[in-house]
Order: sequence, then C-alpha cells, then structure tokens
Amino acid sequence: MTRRSFAGAAAGALMAADKKIRLAVVGGGFGTQFYWHEHPGCQVTAVTDLHSVRRQALRDTYQCDSVYDSMEDMLAKRKDLDAVAIFSGAPDHVRHAVDCMRRGLHVISAVPACMTLEDAALLKETKEKTGMKYMMAETSYFRQPAIYARELFEKGGFGPIHYSEVEYYHDFATGQAIADKRSLYYNPDGTNSWRQMLPPMLYPTHSLGFAVGVTRERITEVACLGWADPNLAARIPENRYKNPFVNEFALMKTDQGNMVRCNVFWQIAADGERAQWFGEKGSFYMAKSGFHGDLWHPRHGKPEPVSVPNYWSTRLPEKMRHNSGHGGSHTFLAAEFIEALLGNREPVVDVYAALAMTVPGIVAHRSALKGGEQMAVPRFDRGV
Repeated sequence: MTRRSFAGAAAGALMAADKKIRLAVVGGGFGTQFYWHEHPGCQVTAVTDLHSVRRQALRDTYQCDSVYDSMEDMLAKRKDLDAVAIFSGAPDHVRHAVDCMRRGLHVISAVPACMTLEDAALLKETKEKTGMKYMMAETSYFRQPAIYARELFEKGGFGPIHYSEVEYYHDFATGQAIADKRSLYYNPDGTNSWRQMLPPMLYPTHSLGFAVGVTRERITEVACLGWADPNLAARIPENRYKNPFVNEFALMKTDQGNMVRCNVFWQIAADGERAQWFGEKGSFYMAKSGFHGDLWHPRHGKPEPVSVPNYWSTRLPEKMRHNSGHGGSHTFLAAEFIEALLGNREPVVDVYAALAMTVPGIVAHRSALKGGEQMAVPRFDRGV
C-alpha cells in the first residue's frame, strides 16, 4: 500500500459509508496531539491517563467526558470500543497492546513498538493469533520529505540507494533538563519518568523510519558505539536501565547489502530528525536548519533546491488538511490508522514494519555494551 493509494479514494469511500471508528486514547501527553476528532470516520469515545492533569488535557482536546483513571478500568467498563490509541510510557507499550488485541481491539501504539526481543516476539505472535490490526505511530515515516523520498525511490529516481544517514537528536541530558522537574525526565507528580537514562538505541524508530520506511529493506547486522558522560551519574543517581550511554552511533547492514549510519543522541547541540539518501542516480538531503533546504544532487550535476510538497494539503480529509507535529506527520498517522480500519486492510506501518524499525536498535544497544561488537539482527517478518 503506497501513499498514493492511501489517500483520496479511501476518504471518498469513508464519506459514503458514514461509519465511525469508536476510539479510546490512552496517555494524555503525546496522545493529545493526533487530531483523531477531525477525521470524519472517527469518534473519541473514551480517554484515560494515570495523572489527573493529563486526563484533563485529553478531555479538553477531544471533548470527551468518558474519562477513566487507568486503561485497565476503562477496558473493564467499556465493551463498545473498536480500537485503542496507546500513548503510554514506552515500557508499557507491549503489555497494553497485547491486552487490547486479546480483547478484540485494534491498536495504534506510540514508538517504540517494544524494548526487548522477547516483547517483539510476543507482539508479533499476538497480532497474528488475534487477527487484529496493529500500527506503530512512527512520525518519520510521514514527514513530508520522507514521503517525497519514498515515492521518488518507488519510481526509480534514486536508482539503488547504497547508503543512508538517519538521525534523531533530542538534547535531554542538560543540567537544566535534569533540574527542572517539568521536563520529560519527570512525570507530572515529580517522579522519574521512563525516559530518564533510557538507552538511546532503545528509541531508534525516528531514525530508522527514514531507512526501513523508504526502501522497505530490513537491517540484518549492526555494530554500535556509545558515549557516556562521566559526570551524569552524579546528577542522575537512579538508573533503571543500568545504561551508561547518552549518545549511541551505529553502522547497520541491510538484507540488500546496503549500509545505514544511524545516530540517536540525548546530549548534543542539535535537535530533530533528518536523513540523507545516497543513490546511484542522485542523492537527496533533507533540510538542515540554518544550513540548507531540501536538496537533490544528481550524479552528473550540482545540488539543486527541491520544493517538497505539503502532502497534507491534498491527501487527507478536509478538516485534517493543516500542518501538525513532527513535520506534518500527526494528521497522516491518524488518518492512515482510521482508514486502514474502515477499509479492512493492514496499515502501512504494520507490526512487521514496526519491528523492523525497532529491533535493530535493541541489538545495537547490546553491541554498544560490548564495545561495538558486530551482531546479527533477528527478523520478525510474516512467516519468519
């Protein structure tokens, strides 16, 4: 299923069918940012979070008065749901997704899909046994330059892409971020959040979404190095992950013999997600703030500016045709999930793509702990 087939026709069919997916939203942080209520085929009928301030944010965003203190309480009381959007903390994603699918509910989950290989196997097994739809809400897949790169690759515009550079920079580990208990290192009640000392490569999908999500290749081998701040332990004495690293850098090999350089850094003077793809016919560089815009470099020629379309202005239901978080991706993610359910098809970032974007990072962190040892990456595709 390509982006071109995803949009227009599905939205038109939706209007005629006049059906609505009854959706519950779990998690009032990131979960408030996906515009479910603007899709004509979706109705948010229940919301839940463990913290009262986030429950209120969900209620206000989606104008939904069916508010619950926990997902477990909500599922016990509501038997009229079709699907659940899980935006709880990363360590809970698999547990929550499995619980929902076993109850006959479709699931879209925040990233990462899982944090261990055992949970990767459980997620795949549960999806296949239950037959429910599963999608991972990977924003890099639907950033506007990523859509451009994917469609250019599908048309043969790159030729083979032998090397990609994919990166995610989020500067968490500053003195201010640690001292300020309103930061993402802390829950609303001041307790430590799941993000504190999270190994960078356990959150790899914002980077790998640009690789797996463009060429559809699978990562088969990885070697990774990590950088540890020698002063960080004094500032963060608790370390639930027993993780020494704040920055991790990996070289990865694909099943087509191509290479990917993947960075995830928590302590760096940089911000955001970007990529560049190097093909035989030409290379595409995503915009780098303060340096250059989107660029195409033909093999025999000079770099030239590229005007990447705002795809959301034409490919989404009318009310969703506006910019949104993470490079215009949030409205695309919401629309793709709802239209996949309405069309009774698998979403484009299905469980197999989700695990292909997640599992290499789990192995990469293991490699970093072993000083950069090259390691094989297990596959979790259909029939494997």
